[in-house]
Formats: sequence, structure tokens, C-alpha cells
Amino acid sequence: MQAFTALPLTPPFLANLATLGYHQMTAIQAESLPSVLEGRDLIAQAKTGSGKTAAFGIGILHKLNPAWFAVQGLVLCPTRELADQVANELRRLARGVGNVKILTLTGGVSMRPQMASLEHGAHIVVGTPGRIRDHLGRGTLDLSNVQTLVLDEADRMTDMGFYDEIENIVRATPQRRQTLLFSATYPDDIRFATAGFLRDPLEIAVESRHEADKINQRFYEIGFEGRDEAVGRLLKHYSPVSALAFCNTKARCRELADYLRDQGFSALALYGELEQQERDEILVLFANRSCSVLVATDVAARGLDIADLDTVINVDVSKDPEVHVHRIGRTGRGSGTGMAHTLCAPNEKKWVRLIEEYQQQDAVWEALDSLGEHPEAGRPAPMVTLLIAGGKKAKLRPGDLLGALTGDAGLTKEQVGKITISEFSSYVALDRRVAHQAVERLSAGNPMGPEFGAIKGRYFKMRFINL
Repeated sequence: MQAFTALPLTPPFLANLATLGYHQMTAIQAESLPSVLEGRDLIAQAKTGSGKTAAFGIGILHKLNPAWFAVQGLVLCPTRELADQVANELRRLARGVGNVKILTLTGGVSMRPQMASLEHGAHIVVGTPGRIRDHLGRGTLDLSNVQTLVLDEADRMTDMGFYDEIENIVRATPQRRQTLLFSATYPDDIRFATAGFLRDPLEIAVESRHEADKINQRFYEIGFEGRDEAVGRLLKHYSPVSALAFCNTKARCRELADYLRDQGFSALALYGELEQQERDEILVLFANRSCSVLVATDVAARGLDIADLDTVINVDVSKDPEVHVHRIGRTGRGSGTGMAHTLCAPNEKKWVRLIEEYQQQDAVWEALDSLGEHPEAGRPAPMVTLLIAGGKKAKLRPGDLLGALTGDAGLTKEQVGKITISEFSSYVALDRRVAHQAVERLSAGNPMGPEFGAIKGRYFKMRFINL
């Protein structure tokens, strides 16, 4: 393994990387960064969780001039969730560079605040193709000074029908720019479509299969009926803290989530047609352990990055082995391990054979009938989420919420989970066993009524988000 200190980076940049825990480069970073820092174009194939954000983030920031207030870096992502993740990681990496402004431009939110932010300028923009196109059409975004263009998860962006938007966006950037293309797969159609974007690119492909000792895979033969019951049986046996269940259709997502809730699980469905606010809330609930089982389609789950995910369940076998690998790669990240279960009806065995060939290992079959039931299975998620009608615009910070909950509400720090603050709302995960009594104490005796709680001498409307 190579150390980041081997790269031609400034001492403050290297010091910040060390603070963030970046000491040894991952395979994708070691193979790409020397050439990226030299200004080469790049085509990189790498599995999710391989460290690609740092690979292109360091490349963008290395050449960025903080004193020049122009959009010098542009990162295109297929989904809002991935764009948010990338922007947050870039902000962490940028601490070693100076006062770097990074803007996220995605759909599902009002254009007006984004336009106002653009008026004040930005160094790096991270966004989805549709919203970037909208800003270009309105003349609110100038890409004529972009030095580095990144296409992140290019295969998914083209799968989702974004090619025309991407082509128009690329035309708005200078010809003499650096282009970095990252993709889990790189089939011939994408190779042909993106050839005009790149100049003499370096091509690298990092092993896309997962280490067998990191993810414990099991396959289960089922009949043509009874898929929902089979998922329930797996959850009752293994009792994971958090599980991601993949379905091939939104109809099956909804049906399975309904079934699991009837069985006592905290389950939610995530699919493409949901309103953005609903999607955001579902992801917050899953990330903060208020929802134990997220049932999702592949497109909806793209860009999802949940730490410490115990289990992945393939409710339907994927017809594409690379998609299967991408699905199960959501667990067993970093130094962790995970479980991956795949249900297989008789007509799906041909897809399992393709997975075996791709992974170069035999599928391990197990009988569902052999699984017992964990005594705590089917219990609700350990946390509940309190929604507070105030966020960044109200100048609320995580410390303010933690202070109120551990002060007036009488909770310990251990009983308060993840705090997520958006522009106008805040979400706080609380230990289910004590949450309601704590909020009652927070709202007791205030003149606004029981639905309001006091934080920093101000009153904010509060309610629990119920599954």
C-alpha cells in the first residue's frame, strides 16, 4: 500500500488528509492519483466504496486557486443523494486548501436559493445533470472556467437518460479541461458515447469483485410465491440492526414494505417516483436507525451510503451480475463484514449461474426451513425521529439541539442519535424507549402549546415522524 505522503501535495493538504484518517491509498487512489495530479484525463472502473470520491476530489483541489472566485471544478452525479455525499466529502478534503466554496445544485428544491448562492460565486459545483442544465438555460451558471470535469457513476447517468443533458453541459465547459470519468461498468455504448469528452485518457480498472471473507453470501431457493414471507423469515432469523432489500420493481417494494410493517418491522419503501422531501425523510430515517429495513429499487438506492449496514437481501435476482455485485457491496465496507442473502425462484437460476461465473465462486445454498427465529426479531427500530421545524436558516446547530435534549429534556448523550440539519428542518434520532417523555419535558409549560419545544430560548414546532 502507498502512503498519501508519496504524492506531490502541499504540507497543509497532507496534514488535513492525516486528520481525516487518510494515510494509505486505496487501489483506485494509488492507480489514478499520480496521473490525475499530472493533468491526465481518466476512465476509472471501480466498485462502490472504493475511495473514488477522494481520488477525484484531491485532483480537483490540487489545482484549484481559492483566490479566483470562479467555478473551477464541476462534478456530475446521477442522484441528489450522491451529490450531497460528494459535496460533503469535498468540503472535508478542502480544509487543507483554504476558504473553498462548494455548492450543490440538484433538483427537488427551489431554484431561487441556488441562484442566490451562485450570485455570490463558487469554486466547485456538484450537481445532477437536469438541474445543471436548468441553470445553464437561465444563464445563472458559468462553466467557462472549469478546469476539472468529473462524471461520477457515468453508467447510471446514461441508464437514467441523462446523456443529452451531459453532452450539453460538456459543451459549456472549456475544451482544454481535465475530464475524469468514474463508472462501475464501462460497456461499449458508454465508451462510444463519451469518447468525444476525453483526450488520450488513462484507463484503469480496479477489481470489482468483493473479497469473499468480507461478505458472507447465501442463496435460498424459493417457489414462485412466498417471497415476502421468505424475507420476513431471514429478518427474524438474523435480526439485523439495518437491512437493505433490493426489488426489481416499485410495486414489489411497496408490497414488501407493507408486509414487513404488518410483521412488526420498521420498514419503508424507496423508489423513483417519490417526492424529493419524502425520499429525503426516508433516507434520514434509515441512516439514523429509526427504520430497520429499507426496501428499494436499484435506481432509487443509487448513491446511498449507509455506514455499518449489516445485511443486504436480494428479493429478486438481478439479471446483471455487475448490478448484483454493486448491491451486495453496500455491506462489508471498510474494515467491516456483512451478510448478503439472495432469494431465487426456479426461473432465476440462470441468473445465479451468471453471478457465479462473474464472481468466480460457487453460490452457497441454504434451506430457509433450517432458519430459526431470533427472540428479538420483529421489534420496532431502536430509534424514533423527532422533526423540528427549524434548520440552518434559523441558525440551529447540532450542539443547540443536543444541549436542549440533554438539558431540559433530561436525556443522556447516549440516548440522542444522529442529528441531521437541513435548510428549514432538523431531524433528531432519539432512543425509542425514552423519546416521548423527553419531548413532553421539553414542551412542558411553554406558552406556545404542547407541540412546541424550547431550544436556545426560542420555540420550535416539533413532531415525531411515524412509520
